Amino acid sequence: MFIVVALAGLIFFGILTGKLFNCLGSFVIAENKPERSDVIVVLHTGVEYYPRLIEAADLFSKGLADTIIINGNRKTDVLRELERKGFEPCCSWDEDFISILSLLGVPRSKVVSVSAEDVYETVGEAEVVGAQVIQKGYKSMILVTSKYHTKRAGHIWSEMYEGKLSVCSVGARTDPFDASRWWKDGRQIRWLMAEYGAWIYYYWKKAAAF
Repeated sequence: MFIVVALAGLIFFGILTGKLFNCLGSFVIAENKPERSDVIVVLHTGVEYYPRLIEAADLFSKGLADTIIINGNRKTDVLRELERKGFEPCCSWDEDFISILSLLGVPRSKVVSVSAEDVYETVGEAEVVGAQVIQKGYKSMILVTSKYHTKRAGHIWSEMYEGKLSVCSVGARTDPFDASRWWKDGRQIRWLMAEYGAWIYYYWKKAAAF
């Protein structure tokens, strides 16, 4: 009898834990349906960048925007020191990304590159890239990022550019994050834990500013 009760308890705990983990994975995802916008902005911070490019190209092919904005060219103190010693990259920082978009049917003339050397987190990226979006006169945008990053990124951009930009945050469908089983993959565990940590840091910085 004890064994039956123990097994039943383990099964119940497993089901309960699975539902909790599923909720934790689903909470960070914004399920938005993209609509026709002025521009598609591909976020660079984080991981799994190539699925974002694939998603942006697909949205472009569907006629949901006429222009794609990418950003990158991150630099560290070590890289800058190597540049001072004479290091020169073999090609422009954005060449690979533009080539991928071109392969997927996006003309080079429709891609705008924004160099953001000192940007390492979502808020900074929104400040630098968003300034370019505003300067070019765009009023609506589709924000393409990883699935687990959609809610926070959309919140940050919408809050920062309230009344200036209409922001729709969309997750890359080929991004490997799976809200229903993330706890079974080491990479996804790291991604989700980092995402919740980023939420905490974001609100901590806001509170510290007052």
